[in-house]
Amino acid sequence: MAIRNIRLIGDKILTKKSKEITEMTPRLKVLIEDMLETMHQAEGVGLAAPQVGILKRLVVIDVSPEGNTPIILINPEIVETDGEQTGEEGCLSVPGKSGLVTRPNYVKVKAFNENMEEIIVEGTELLARALSHEIDHLNGILYVDKAIGGLHSSTDVAKA
Repeated sequence: MAIRNIRLIGDKILTKKSKEITEMTPRLKVLIEDMLETMHQAEGVGLAAPQVGILKRLVVIDVSPEGNTPIILINPEIVETDGEQTGEEGCLSVPGKSGLVTRPNYVKVKAFNENMEEIIVEGTELLARALSHEIDHLNGILYVDKAIGGLHSSTDVAKA
């Protein structure tokens, strides 16, 4: 496993749409492990492959306090949302900044896990925010494009 460099706002790769993954490969397994290690080392709650320079539809999320139940999503697709929440949001690709963003309060996602088995993940509050934020990354969208009233300095916001 290795810590990958996190791409920062202004890097063109963060504005591009990611490509679907068609099969699990040894390289993809290494990427998943590297992304988990990179996310935890950076103290983030989520990381999308474009954030480490790979235009693949892959997301890792870990919102558990213990950091022992990461969610791995391949080709994730939001199939249902409900409600609304507005709150502070940060991003590992936009260090030291946060902004107020409105997201669904409930999100249901269809994806494949690391065994290429179809799964459904449902989340509310922080998990719903992380799912929405990371899937936006796969479509070349940064939270700064959705921030209400711009960005401000931040030190204590969950970063995805």
